[in-house]
Amino acid sequence: MITEKITDKIVNLYPFTPTEEQMEAIKAMSHFVAMSAERQVFLLKGYAGTGKTTLVATLVKALKQMRRKVILMAPTGRAAKVFSTYSGFMAYTIHKRIYRQKSIVDNTSFQLNVNNYEDTLFIVDESSMISNQGLSGSMFGTGRLLDDLITYVYSSKSCSLLLLGDSAQLPPVGEYSSPALLEKELESYNLKVTPFTLKTVMRQTYTSGILYNATQLRNMLPEKVDIPAEIMSGFKFKLSGFTDVVRISGQDLIESISQCYGRDGIEETIVLCRSNKRAIVYNNGIRNTILDREDELNRGEHLMIVKNNYYWTEHLTPEDRDSYLEYPSFIANGDVAVVQRIRRSREMYGFRYVDVVLTFPDYDDIEMDVTLLLDTLHSESPSLTQQENERLFGNVMEDYIHIRSKKERMKQLRENQYYNAIQVKYAYAITCHKAQGGQWKNVFIDQGYVPEGGRDADYGRWLYTALTRATETVYLVNWPNEGIE
Repeated sequence: MITEKITDKIVNLYPFTPTEEQMEAIKAMSHFVAMSAERQVFLLKGYAGTGKTTLVATLVKALKQMRRKVILMAPTGRAAKVFSTYSGFMAYTIHKRIYRQKSIVDNTSFQLNVNNYEDTLFIVDESSMISNQGLSGSMFGTGRLLDDLITYVYSSKSCSLLLLGDSAQLPPVGEYSSPALLEKELESYNLKVTPFTLKTVMRQTYTSGILYNATQLRNMLPEKVDIPAEIMSGFKFKLSGFTDVVRISGQDLIESISQCYGRDGIEETIVLCRSNKRAIVYNNGIRNTILDREDELNRGEHLMIVKNNYYWTEHLTPEDRDSYLEYPSFIANGDVAVVQRIRRSREMYGFRYVDVVLTFPDYDDIEMDVTLLLDTLHSESPSLTQQENERLFGNVMEDYIHIRSKKERMKQLRENQYYNAIQVKYAYAITCHKAQGGQWKNVFIDQGYVPEGGRDADYGRWLYTALTRATETVYLVNWPNEGIE
């Protein structure tokens, strides 16, 4: 009876007539929500254009109207913002929800929070991004995010979990697959898994070249990890009949990006590359040619954080925290920031620094006074190299060599603003891993040079992830003839 009631509620709120497959998913989710079984998880996977996000948004709306408790989460601030937009309800980062500061005294690490919710459904979007690598020295819990998420959710009475994602997207950095989307992985936690995969593209999307090509690409991707190279070599973009997938030459690139900036803004336009080296070329070209920026850093500059930073959020005052609906537990690798004011710049410890005021669009435009490390702006490495980190560490520690206690020296190091400066790159062109979980109206895709044997499943997932970041138009930059129908 409860299952039927939830099903009817979802169908009545659904903005379209559900397909047969969507109807099956609605019934399965309704039964899952109605069950009182302990340690159950619903695994909803879906291809782009199958209505996955609309389905979950409607489920959330239905449960809210029925006064059922639902908590929405996502792995990153950008993904949480997107989830909040399409669901209509506030979504939080996983870290914000499941971890807490160990104590007022120890503000350098976070332990698993107490789950005070009962009879609550936790829904996590973009679950393909959830890592489960044991991170040595992690400031958060065990360093295994999936382990900690499951421990948190099921530590309270009658709580359940719905994981939402697309296994064709890039897995977490350093992992071969997305553990949160693997049924066997979830069962290893002694969970009862209800899997469902949406594969049928909605009729409303047939006119979209983005979704048509994403579907063709998705269907070519194998489920297995050990697949032969060149498996994606047969894929060709279909452009005829579509207006939202455009092939442009390098000669038209500047004009096309400029038009997107003028029409939709910098924040709705992104260039996606396969390497940091290629992204640097684009960022320099965009800043010099389109934005007319001669200084290394300008007011209004869009930056991307390239290494997790825990220092500056620890120094937020209680008043700062109370002023915003959402503030980050830490400044995360991949977060976007905008420069509001530029203050003093100087050289210290063999590196270059500048004090700035940043706002973070994905976190209610929270404003922070921080110190940036400028050296990473132009570096081909993702962040400071191990050698550079060691040099910085050694140079800073020389200031505390007079302190006898090693514990006290390390404490001083943790409080050093230069050692803890935020590492950034320009955010006009980024790698696809950095883009995951985000959406832009205009996405320019540059695949660069693809070596012989390079069109494997990793390439396919990269291209699929890049393609599905766009909500309006994809621009294929200098795409080879053999890649077009």
